[in-house]
Amino acid sequence: MGRLFWKFFLFIWLAQMAGIVGVGTYFWFERQQAEPAGAARPFAGRPGDDARPPPPHLRPPHRPRLPVAPLLSGLLVSLVSALALAWYFAKPIRHLRRAFDAAAGGDLAVRIGAGMGGRRDELADLGRDFDHMTERLGLLVDGQKRLLHDVSHEMRSPLARLQAAIGLARQQPEQLEKTLERIEREGERLDRLVDELLTLSRLEAGVAGKVEAVDMQELLEGIVEDARFEGVARQVGVELAASALPEVRANPELLHRAIENVVRNALRHSPTGGVVRIEAGVAGNRLRLCISDQGPGVPEAALDMIFRPFFRGVGQGSGDGYGLGLAIAERVIVAVDGRILAKNRESGGLAVEIELAV
Repeated sequence: MGRLFWKFFLFIWLAQMAGIVGVGTYFWFERQQAEPAGAARPFAGRPGDDARPPPPHLRPPHRPRLPVAPLLSGLLVSLVSALALAWYFAKPIRHLRRAFDAAAGGDLAVRIGAGMGGRRDELADLGRDFDHMTERLGLLVDGQKRLLHDVSHEMRSPLARLQAAIGLARQQPEQLEKTLERIEREGERLDRLVDELLTLSRLEAGVAGKVEAVDMQELLEGIVEDARFEGVARQVGVELAASALPEVRANPELLHRAIENVVRNALRHSPTGGVVRIEAGVAGNRLRLCISDQGPGVPEAALDMIFRPFFRGVGQGSGDGYGLGLAIAERVIVAVDGRILAKNRESGGLAVEIELAV
């Protein structure tokens, strides 16, 4: 039993004993005052004897007696009740301590909510909060492990191609110019990957950059202009349905990158001759954007997963990006108290909806 148990026990027991002794002493003194030592008492003798009491000098001395039996019974009751109360309060704290030791040792699967029994107090709430904390920590640790694995996997491919290109340059010096172009492309891919990883890391750490007023009409028109130029090669059109949009508070560079990532993702999955449509409007105090394409859509089970780092849908190869664009977009939008979600359109294709506070 820990020190807290004995502290609870001694405090409760001493408080009970003080109350018992105080009340018992009060009644004892009150009784003694009601029966002073020299008070006359009725004389109970044999029938026929003189009913008069003996003179004071022949009476036995009156000695007040302490109520030993009540004190002992009160001591026993207080002892048992103090033990029970101390056990009741100390038991869940011992569970918490063992759980914290397990979590500190790396066991994030430990849960103590079931061990609280039917308690409905602050200690039970603390146990549930601990379970929620370990669950969240477990998800974060798993996410970090998965991210590290995915980063190493993504960097392995361009590094392998770089090594192959260097080996080819040594074996075939006459193709040096072509090999240098390959090395340059792989270097650019690595640079983009590192840049996206740094951006994602800053966003997850809560560093969202300087916030200022952003003209959404101007921002969307710039993104659409760039997207139209990119879509010409695949004959994919880009339409914008928005006018007189208000300003929002955000980091201009990150917000531009987030929305551009969603638009470029829609372009990538649109078929030849398809159209990417961007609609924007204000509802109450929220600015709503909807970016839709005419591609194959996403399986329903994967709709919540497309915002995870390095997630790729079925049929996407390594040349389709690193799977970080939508993850960055989701973190940028959440950082400015916004909301982003994806859903399949009934007519086909994927629609990504974004809400921002105005």
